[in-house]
Amino acid sequence: MSPVTPPRWTDAEFEEDRKKSIHIFRERRMQEPLEQYLEAFEVSRDAIDTLLESTVDLTELLDKAVDVLSDADLLSAVRYLAGPPISADDLKTLADDASLTPSRLRADPDMAKRIIEVVLLGVDRGRFPWLSEDREPTEAERQAAVIATAALLAQRSVMTGRANESKDEQEKAVKDRLVQAGFTEVARRTINNMSEAPEIGTFCGESQFGSRKADIVARLYDGRIMPIEAKVSNSSTNSVKRLNNDAAVKARQWTQEFGTSNVVPAAVLGGVFKTNNLRSAQDNDHLTIFWAHNLDALVQFIDSTKS
Repeated sequence: MSPVTPPRWTDAEFEEDRKKSIHIFRERRMQEPLEQYLEAFEVSRDAIDTLLESTVDLTELLDKAVDVLSDADLLSAVRYLAGPPISADDLKTLADDASLTPSRLRADPDMAKRIIEVVLLGVDRGRFPWLSEDREPTEAERQAAVIATAALLAQRSVMTGRANESKDEQEKAVKDRLVQAGFTEVARRTINNMSEAPEIGTFCGESQFGSRKADIVARLYDGRIMPIEAKVSNSSTNSVKRLNNDAAVKARQWTQEFGTSNVVPAAVLGGVFKTNNLRSAQDNDHLTIFWAHNLDALVQFIDSTKS
């Protein structure tokens, strides 16, 4: 008997579900408390204040490179001195493959200075005009620099936290729904072949599945493996990255490595997505799409594999 074909949605169905997903995203986004940002701002302002005080308004930043970079909060503050801010990965590359690990920094002070030199080359002269003019800052300049930098850092902190929180919540929702449907969660693992996958009726959390990681790996009742990606997007542009350049790419890789008869790559989506991107991932990349607001559809497909 041929295995049950996973659901394939029409453009009209995609359009209906994506509108529901956007509506849920908007409601949640508008309900997020202002306190979340204000708390992040206070933490960021304290870090910027400490950085300026401990380096005499950044004039001794190079001399105190090791101490500053070894402190996680001050390291974040340092990255946001530049305009635009420098990501941790970019900073390591720009500083000639440097490390940001405290133990490595203490063992190699020259590397720490190299990192600071990169930041100083890109320092935002609008926020820190006294550095390029070789003078002390006025109190007004200092306070303006602290507030502006803290706002940048807090904004990024909240956005990153929101994205991680949404993804974690979505993964948990999928796991909870699988358990409710009768599945059992088992230990995470590395899966290089079918024999290493979870048993039928079980699933595991983030695991190495072939050459790529999957957020959840479930074993369907007919023996096929379903790697599930949880994807949350806050814009149609971001959806291309989350869906087409990530989940869909993984789907192609998994079907090549395990075969279309052995694997059913799936994605559970939340947030903002475009219909044409959804259609492309489904039709061209063999990605089965479900929505966080309709996990019943996921369970219905899983149940259908019992036959």
